[in-house]
Amino acid sequence: MIQLRAYQQQAEHALRERYRRGAKAPLLFLPTGSGKTVLFVDIARRSSERGTKVLVLVHRQELLNQTSRVMDAFGVEHGLIARGISHSLGLVNVQVASVQTLARRLGLFSWKPDLIVVDEAHHAVGGNTWGKILHHFHEARILGCTATPERYDGKGLGVEAGGFFDTMVVGPSVAELIAAGYLSRPVVYAPSAPVDLSRVHTRDGDYAANELDALMDAPSITGDAVAHYRRLCPGEPSIAFCTSVAHAEHVAEQFRQAGYQAASIDGNMDDKDRRDRISDLGEGRLNVLTSCEIISEGTDIPVVSAAIMLRPTKSLGLALQQMGRALRVHPGKTRAVILDHAALTLTHGLPDEDRAWSLSGKSKRESKEKESVTQVRQCEQCWAVHRPAPKCPSCGYVYPTKEREVEQRDGELREVSHEDVRRVRAREIAHSDSLHDLIELGKRFGYRNPYAWANHVLDGRRRKMEAA
Repeated sequence: MIQLRAYQQQAEHALRERYRRGAKAPLLFLPTGSGKTVLFVDIARRSSERGTKVLVLVHRQELLNQTSRVMDAFGVEHGLIARGISHSLGLVNVQVASVQTLARRLGLFSWKPDLIVVDEAHHAVGGNTWGKILHHFHEARILGCTATPERYDGKGLGVEAGGFFDTMVVGPSVAELIAAGYLSRPVVYAPSAPVDLSRVHTRDGDYAANELDALMDAPSITGDAVAHYRRLCPGEPSIAFCTSVAHAEHVAEQFRQAGYQAASIDGNMDDKDRRDRISDLGEGRLNVLTSCEIISEGTDIPVVSAAIMLRPTKSLGLALQQMGRALRVHPGKTRAVILDHAALTLTHGLPDEDRAWSLSGKSKRESKEKESVTQVRQCEQCWAVHRPAPKCPSCGYVYPTKEREVEQRDGELREVSHEDVRRVRAREIAHSDSLHDLIELGKRFGYRNPYAWANHVLDGRRRKMEAA
């Protein structure tokens, strides 16, 4: 029997309530590493026992295998629909399907699901392969599951934003899961001088991949990545996120030359080779696995204790998915190290910040965060998160009144706190005097409408001057 955690039980109850109230397509948000697969497998099991036909959609072979293993572990009989695999439609009520394979075979099936579970649901929009399947089975109820409830371009997943989902169920935050011992505490190191991205163009809502490749695939940056790995988490199982397949292989080669066991992984490899390399990392035969987006989401390797960020992105969702690969708990693992060479935390915030997600997308989420922002502080002794105070309410640690003076060298990473992120952003805003400078800053921060934000900042300054 599946033993759900308390927050998983609460989420399942909330979903049932939404369906009873008339929702057809709720979206469930649970952070990376919180057990979304176990939860929707339990939902599939319960539904199947009542005679409901359940279709689970995944978009990569690794996720299909992972979901099938969880179902086997909990005794959920199921069929598989994937390339090279014979399906068993009509024989069992639960089917796990590769999105790409099912989309090609839609015309062959008379079997129709009553409930469609969409894993990594931030991919599900009307005009793509996911949308083709959901439109085809338009009479079925939908359950979306994701750790980042907006598209990577910042657009919403709700019906009003052109998506499929009509309500959202929000689970515990990353900070709450860390406090409960379900996720590892992140320790973030980021550069004092981020890479200058001002000349990199934007395509489809994110930095142009070829321009990022030329910028990040440099010996100085790769050398820093190896040096900081050796200094901060030497030999620990790690994933490095890169800008391209070639970049991933170059980074792996640099780690190999430094004496570490390293390999790259990409979507052009056959399934067995990808499985072998992921297994090698999980079982200690590799120290570092480098990747270009192939393991940014869904891959469950709890032993991984460090994420090496070498791929700048304007997408909060992609940044959180990548950092989340190191957050799972594992025996003997005391923290998750984030080596943030791409300065993602200075743009998007730390992985354990609370965020006000919205089905409407980035603009609505940002406005909600501005309306209800609650500053927090994280204790340097017990790592409890609390409102600003002279001492930690959990352990009584008294914070020093003066900032630490840290000797830094060019390119050196230092540990980043929530206050560091806010201080860096505030300083950059204060030093931006013109509308043009503020717009460019808004673009770098990843705001959806940097022009409106820049005008808002200038209006605020004018009002302050008039009041004075």
